[in-house]
Parts: sequence; structure tokens; C-alpha cells
Amino acid sequence: MSSELIVFIVLAAVSVLSAILMITRANPVSSALFLILNFISLAGLYLTLHAQFVAIIQILVYAGAIMVLVLFVIMLLNLEDEAPLRMQLTKRHYASVLFALLTLVLLVQAIGWLGGDTLAGMQQQSPRALVNGTVEHIGDVLFTAYVFPFLLTSILLLSAMLGAVVLAKKRFP
Repeated sequence: MSSELIVFIVLAAVSVLSAILMITRANPVSSALFLILNFISLAGLYLTLHAQFVAIIQILVYAGAIMVLVLFVIMLLNLEDEAPLRMQLTKRHYASVLFALLTLVLLVQAIGWLGGDTLAGMQQQSPRALVNGTVEHIGDVLFTAYVFPFLLTSILLLSAMLGAVVLAKKRFP
């Protein structure tokens, strides 16, 4: 077992554990902090998969900007400590847990946990996978093959920003 595989398994376990802790916490701030941990562990998973650009964007966009907005909304709402609601576990809850476990087993089997040759098969499918995830390759493709859609998107975002400024501007008499 290689060290890269060990790091991947540890980050995957941290990601799953932080996701479970995020949805089971009663305090919304601690839930948001577990969501940040989940975002960071996902970025680490992307790094082990040699997708550096996606990992950096994961940190900048999600763990940075989106989580600042989430925490701002939580603080703005001024949530009071309320007694947590107690639910009675019904047969539907047990059936949904069983369904989730069966789905997990099917996913593990589809990925090929039992086969053992999945990683080699994936490397054969995309021999340029190490190159495709780099910032240089994404920039090269973005500014050569997709330069027209990139420019259209930038013009659209610029016009939306100007429209927001015009709508938000106070009118003078």
C-alpha cells in the first residue's frame, strides 16, 4: 500500500466523519466549522488525485467565500439556544439507513474495491490525468480553445456588476 493511498484513505475518512458530524450537531456554528473541515479534506482529496487547480478553487471559493457568507447569515439570524427536538425513530428511518448502507455497498463494489485493479484501469483510461489537472493546462485550454466563451462570460459578469451598481445607486435630485 503506497503512502499516497494511505493519505487518500485518511482524508476520505476525515471527510466522511466531518460530514456526519456536520449534520448531527445541534449548534449551527459548530456545524459550519465541521463543514469547513469537510471542504479542506475534500481539497486534500483533490490534491491526492493530482487536481491542483480544483483543490485551490475548493479552498478559495468554498472554504473561504461561501463559508464566510454562511457564518454571516448564522450570526445575523441570532439563533437562540432552543431545546433540540426529539424525534421518535420509526420504521421509515431504519429503512432509509438500510437503503443508504446498501447504496454504499453498491458504490464500493462498482468502484472495484474487491477487484484490486481499478487504479491501473483508471490510469489506462486517462494517461494524461497528471497533466490535465494542473493550472497551466487549464489556463492553456481556457485561453486557446475556449477563449470566446471565456470572453462572453466575462462580459456577462461585467454587465451584471454594472447593472447591480446602477440599481443600488441612490438617485440624486
